Formats: sequence, C-alpha cells, structure tokens
Amino acid sequence: MPDRTPVQLGEYESAPLEPDQLTPRDVDRLHALQARGSITLTRERTGWRLKADATVGVLVLDRVRVVIAPKFAIPGEQLMSWLAYALGTPIPATARRWATGPDGYADLVAAALLEECERLLQEGLRRDYVRRRSVEPVLRGRLDVTAQATRRYGQLDQLHVRTFDREADIWENRVLGSALKAALTLTASPDLARALHGAAGAFPQAPTPAAALRALDRTHCTRLNARYRPAHTWARLLLRGGGVTDLLTDQGTMADGLLLAMPALWEAVVRRLGTEAVGPHGGHAVPGGSGVGITVRGDLGNASAFRPDLLLSLPTLPGHDTAHRTLLPVDAKYKRYDRHGVSAADVHQLLTYSSGYASADATPTAVIVHPQAGSHAQRTLQVRGPRGLLGTISILGVDTHARPEDASTWIQAALR
Repeated sequence: MPDRTPVQLGEYESAPLEPDQLTPRDVDRLHALQARGSITLTRERTGWRLKADATVGVLVLDRVRVVIAPKFAIPGEQLMSWLAYALGTPIPATARRWATGPDGYADLVAAALLEECERLLQEGLRRDYVRRRSVEPVLRGRLDVTAQATRRYGQLDQLHVRTFDREADIWENRVLGSALKAALTLTASPDLARALHGAAGAFPQAPTPAAALRALDRTHCTRLNARYRPAHTWARLLLRGGGVTDLLTDQGTMADGLLLAMPALWEAVVRRLGTEAVGPHGGHAVPGGSGVGITVRGDLGNASAFRPDLLLSLPTLPGHDTAHRTLLPVDAKYKRYDRHGVSAADVHQLLTYSSGYASADATPTAVIVHPQAGSHAQRTLQVRGPRGLLGTISILGVDTHARPEDASTWIQAALR
C-alpha cells in the first residue's frame, strides 16, 4: 500500500488540503460523494477545504487517507454496538477493543468481517455441487460426447468430461473472498492486513467486486447458509463502501473507502427500537408498501406521497389486539435536540404525520427519537391553535452511551 498523508477530522468538522494533495481523479470522486451529501469539497485561495457532514469512516484517495471520527452523538466505543444492532447481526468481539486512533471505524468493520470468516473456516466452509467442463486423462463424471467428437475425434489420451462435484467455490464463499480483499485496501494496521491476507487466501473470489455485489443482492437466507448471514452483512458494507441505501449501503463511492451515513444508521436504529418496543404489547410496524402514506394531489406533476420513518400499529386497548387500532408515526432525527428546541420545520412535519394518521376521536400524536449522550430524556410538545389543541409531539432522547438493549427497554416504557 503506498504511503498516504493522513487527514483526521470529525463529523461536521473540516480540514485544509494543499493544492497538490488532490489529483483530478480525487476531485471527481469527492464531488461524487458531495452529490450524495457525504462530504463537501470547496476551493480556497490556498488550496482545498474538505468538510465532513453527518458521516464517519475512512476514504482512501491517491495521496491522502481521510479518517472521519464520530464526534456528534454516538461515541466511538459504542459505534460498532449500535451498527451491529441496526444491522441485526451479533456484536463482534472487536467492538470491545475500539481504539480511537488512525485505524478507526474501517479497521473495526474489517476486523468484524475477519472474525466471522475465521469462524466459518473453523466450522468448515459450505460446499455445494458445481457443474464444470474440463479435459482429463481419465474419465471422471460424464463424457462430453459432442466436445470429444468435434475437438479430439479418435484421440483417447485426453477426454472432454462434465463433472458435478461438491466444491467450496460457490457464491457464499466467493463474496467473502472479494470482501476480504477489499478490506486490505482500507486497513492501516499491519497485523490486521496480514490476517486479512491470510484469510483471503482460504476463500475463492468473485471475478469482480460488482459480481460479488450482484450475488449478494440475489441472496436468500436458508437453513443451509444461515450461518453466513453475519459475514455477508459485513461483506456488503465493505464492498459497497458505506452509504445509505439497502439499510446502510449504497452503490459505491468510486473511491476506496468505507463511509457510514449516520442519519441512515440512526433511522435503522429507531426502526428496530420502535418495533421491539411495541411487540410485547400486540403492536407491530406497518410495512412501507402497505399503501398508508400521506399523498398530495392536484399540484404540478405527479402525485407525491410521504410517510414517517416508522409507523407503528397499536391496539386501542392495552393488552388487547382488537380490530380497531391506533397508528403512531415515529420519526428519527439525527439532531441535537438535547441542546436546542425542535425546529419549526420538524414541528410542521410531525404535526402533518399526527393529523394524517390520527383516528377521529383521538388527539393527533407523533414521536421524535433523537440521540443524546449521558442519559435518556423525554418531553412533550403541545401544539395549539386559536381553536384549541392541534396535536402533541413526544420528544424521546436515547442515551447512545447505553447498550442498545437498555435503550429498547426504555423506549418500551416511554411509548406506553
């Protein structure tokens, strides 16, 4: 790996760069990331200024290695715990060895992948039947009569055969080999790079990272490959380079990197927290494609629709799952609402949600869930007009220093 100048910054922080530290290709990459809302690159009289938005991770460019540390709401020692919780995968042992040094988040994700891959190697890689055609000195499998007659007619020293053998060279293993190779370009730790290189040699690889991603997109978890799910989760994160779509990943950054969009992480956390909180009381999350979004018609262009990050369906009577249910909109806000008041735009948004989903005889209610450090907190906003109460908005601050399981218990009590 060529030596690159390290550039350290935190969320919402910026750092200056010399004019010769960015190549034209780097500028194109950074502008592509800027279009996705990950970072901001501006030209200054003395060079460049790189500013991180709500993003953490590592970005490896031609001449610099940018490390963006978590500074805003989720502390570094808890980032992997919340990430694993959002992804629904076991917390890797590496999360307990967080070091807020130059390795940072990318090394932790690479180590989490390595940990799962080493476990699979110890248990034995899954094998499946693979069809192959080859030329052999003896008959194995079935003779390919057509190929033998057209390519080696009358010659029996080499036989065209078709075999159907159990092999480890299947897509479940190939995507992990590709992900381990991708992790090598991100890590700054020699020991971790050595371990990744050793593990990568034990796995087959896909022809390209894009082919590995296509295989992951087509995957279906079955009882045969269920033990691969944690490893595939970390592999998807590494191969896509971080982002926002498909839970926490997008279609790549065109640069070697691993960037995590913190608002997307928080939305995933809130969806799981809310779903787990109402489950014991007969509640459930309303699926996104269930046709219960708020629609806008009559404007220029096509009709538009919008819905909250999480819509919970609750039984009207506590402890009774009746046909008459209450819809509770919940929105995740990755904002410092523990330090300042809720913005007018968010009040308007949540008031629209509460009015759109409220039953005829109930007070419109909505919930905002935001991160905060130190302790859980709860307050209630009452929105009134000239004719009385328009709705209430519960503001729930989740302590990101706590374990996700403890936060789930607190949310359950707060939503009762």
